[in-house]
Amino acid sequence: MPAKPNIALVGLLGLAPVAAEAETYQVGPTRGHTSLTSLFNAVDLGPGDIVEVDGDGARYPGGIVMPEADGGAPGNPVVLRGLRSGGQRPIIEGGFNSIELRAHHVVFEGFEITGTTSPVSTFRCFFHHSHDVVIRDARIHGCPQHGVLGADQGSGSLTIEYSEIWDAGSGDRNHTIYMATDEVAFPGSVFRLQHSYVHSANGGNLIKSRAERNEIYHNWLEGGFYHELELIGPDPGGAPAGWSEALVREDSDIVGNVIVHTAEFSSILRFGGDGTGQSRGRYRFVHNTVVRRHPNNDTPTVFRLFHGIESLAAHNNVFHREGGSGLRIVREVEADWSFGSRIIGRNNHVDAGSTFLPAGFTGTVVGADPGFTAAAASDLVPTLDSPLRDAANADTQGPADYAVAGSLAVPTFQPQRQAPAPGGALTRVTAFLAADIGAMERADPGRIFGSGFETGEAP
Repeated sequence: MPAKPNIALVGLLGLAPVAAEAETYQVGPTRGHTSLTSLFNAVDLGPGDIVEVDGDGARYPGGIVMPEADGGAPGNPVVLRGLRSGGQRPIIEGGFNSIELRAHHVVFEGFEITGTTSPVSTFRCFFHHSHDVVIRDARIHGCPQHGVLGADQGSGSLTIEYSEIWDAGSGDRNHTIYMATDEVAFPGSVFRLQHSYVHSANGGNLIKSRAERNEIYHNWLEGGFYHELELIGPDPGGAPAGWSEALVREDSDIVGNVIVHTAEFSSILRFGGDGTGQSRGRYRFVHNTVVRRHPNNDTPTVFRLFHGIESLAAHNNVFHREGGSGLRIVREVEADWSFGSRIIGRNNHVDAGSTFLPAGFTGTVVGADPGFTAAAASDLVPTLDSPLRDAANADTQGPADYAVAGSLAVPTFQPQRQAPAPGGALTRVTAFLAADIGAMERADPGRIFGSGFETGEAP
C-alpha cells in the first residue's frame, strides 16, 4: 500500500486537507515488507493503522526501532499485531534492544521476543521509550539482561497484560521487568501489570519499578532472584532536568496477586527505596496470597520497608511459609517515615510463629495452615474448611488520610499460573456474606453469591 498523503504538504499547496484513513499493512517473509524496520522506513504510520506480522515461527532480527513519527493518538493507537499461524507467533530475536518503541500510543500484541548472547548480547528484549503503550498477549524470554525496561527519560504510561515473561535478568541490576517513568515529560504516568505470569528470573528482582504510579493486579508472580516486587522512587542519577524528589510522590496499588518466593534471598517485597531513589509513597497491598517456598532455615521477611516511605495498608492477605515456623512480617529499621510509622492491616492470615506483626494489624488470623487445596501443585484456592473462607474485611482502604487515590477496592479476577488469552481471565465470584482472604476465592455449587444463586434458581 502507498504511504498516506503528507497533510502538511497538502496545506502548503493550498489544497483542502483530507483526513487520512487508517490502513492495514502486512509484514512477513513473503510480503512486500519483510521486516518491521523496512515498513517503518517506508511508511509514516498514523492513528488507527494496523500492522500485521506473519507468524508460523517466522523469525525477525532484533534491533528494531519504532520511531516517534509512527505513533498513534490518544484512544486511537497504532496496532502492531503478531498473527499466529500453525499456532506459532512471529518471533523477534536478538539485537542489543530486540525492539525499542519511541512512538507513542501503540498496542504491541501477539509477539514472542527472545534475546541472544551471540553475536551481541541482548541488553533489553523490550525497551519502553514512549508513552501510552500496551504490551498484550506477548511471550518474552531468554533475555540475558533486562526482559522489559522503561527509560528514565522519555517514557510514560505502560500496560502489560495477558503476557508471560520469564528467563530474564542477571546479577543484581538487571531485572525481568524494570520500569521507570519520566515525571517531567509525562506527569501522572502509570505502570500497570495485569493478568500476567512473570516467573523464573536468572538474576535481579522479578519486578522493579520506579514509576510514578504502579498498579499490579491479578498476576501470578514467582521466582525472583532477589525481591519479587521492588517498588521505589526515580533514580536521581537518570532523572530528567527539572525533576526533584519533591516533584511528586510515587504510590502503588497491589491487588489480587499470587506471589511465590522460591529464592534463597530472604526478603520478598521491598517498598520505599533501594539506596538510590526513594518514593516517599503510599503502598496498598490487598487480597494477595504470598507464599515462601524454600528449604533454608532463616526467617524470611515479607515487607522490607526501606528509606523514604509514607504508609503501608495491608488487608485480607495470606502470608505463608511452607514447611517452616513463620515469617517476619515487617522490617522497618531502614524505613524513613515521612510522618512517623503508618502501617495498618485488617484480617490478614499469618503463620503461627510469625514475628514483627505491626501494632496496626487488627483481626489477624493466626494458624499453622491456611488450608490451600493443593499447595504442592500450586492450587492455592482455599479448601471447604479453610480459615480463609468468608473471613475478609470489606474495608480495604486506609490508613485514614493516607489513601491511594483511584485504587481497586477488591480483586475482580483470579490470577492463573499461566498467561490467559486476552479477555480470558477468570472472574472472581465473591460469596454473598464475605470474600475469602487472599487472591483466590473458592466458588462452590449451591452457595449464594452477590449476583444471585450460583445454580440460577430463585431464593
